[in-house]
Amino acid sequence: MRNLLVVLYTAFLIGANAAWADVAALREGDMKKLALHEAPVAIPEVVLLDAEDGERSLAEYRGKWVVLNFWATWCAPCRREMPSLDRLQAALPEIAVVPVATGRNAVAGIQRFYAEAEVTGLPVLRDPKSELARGMAVMGLPVTVILNPEGQEVARLIGDAEWDSDSAKAVLAALVAGQ
Repeated sequence: MRNLLVVLYTAFLIGANAAWADVAALREGDMKKLALHEAPVAIPEVVLLDAEDGERSLAEYRGKWVVLNFWATWCAPCRREMPSLDRLQAALPEIAVVPVATGRNAVAGIQRFYAEAEVTGLPVLRDPKSELARGMAVMGLPVTVILNPEGQEVARLIGDAEWDSDSAKAVLAALVAGQ
């Protein structure tokens, strides 16, 4: 029985590494900055706040692939990339694009920015004390993390990106298909 488990585990790892190689090959442009992890990384359970100060959790997205974006209203690269995240959500509704405003971000400021940038498909979530950001070692903004359906981090991109680019959509579609 033990030998069978070793064989199955080895086959799983070979298959997983082959799948990662396929995903890695799709990275072009901004997606070359996307670092794929060897193994999924657990993330902390932290209470986030919505626009009405209601308590929310990333656990609400379990069962879906998640593009988790850490941003702030004062961050110019964050503001530049947010419309592409909105377009990504529209293009790939099977994933959840979840921006989290990190640190001090007034709800009115977030809503004003969303209106100006014509962001219509993304939730307003806040991490006012940066607990999630600190717990996930986010040291600067923007940072985007890909979570698997189990809620674990599998990839990370530091800096801004065009998230609705053909390469980004291909990478995410390959991840979803390879579940």
